Amino acid sequence: MVAGQAWSVKSVQDTNPHDCRSLRIISGRNSPDFSYGIENPHADIQATGKAVLGIWNQRVNIALEKFDFLRTAILIRNVNTLEFTLFEEETNRFNTNEYRWEINKRGNFEGFDKTNNQHKFTWQPHGAQFTIKYAVPASAIRFQIKRPPILDFAETLRQIGFDNTWVSIKN
Repeated sequence: MVAGQAWSVKSVQDTNPHDCRSLRIISGRNSPDFSYGIENPHADIQATGKAVLGIWNQRVNIALEKFDFLRTAILIRNVNTLEFTLFEEETNRFNTNEYRWEINKRGNFEGFDKTNNQHKFTWQPHGAQFTIKYAVPASAIRFQIKRPPILDFAETLRQIGFDNTWVSIKN
């Protein structure tokens, strides 16, 4: 029975969450060797790139067998300044024919959208880590949390009616 909605919630640190316009999110480990028998990923980088996206797409398919909708929520955070940006979007499958793959200077695979030449994916063959690049929408919620004042410890204990009998030390 298919019902409801599922979320994948990701978070990433940034020094300026309110000004962040794009980011990379780790989206899983995709092994073309395990899933497709591709032992040498560099032999045909286009086939390997399609396999990496095929693994992602199959995971989305499996989730859609159980849920009506899939969403990805992303929280960009700076815990020092307590600034945050939050947005979410539908979790989609990717058409493997819409992307071309190149090897970067670190030996990682980068997937580019064929229509606009924008970098969309990175896959690291040495660890099989797959990342997706997201644009932060203008509609993202940007907020800051005010740090509360430091509580006076003795006063707080008095306010809650603390009694030494609440704690017993065992030897």
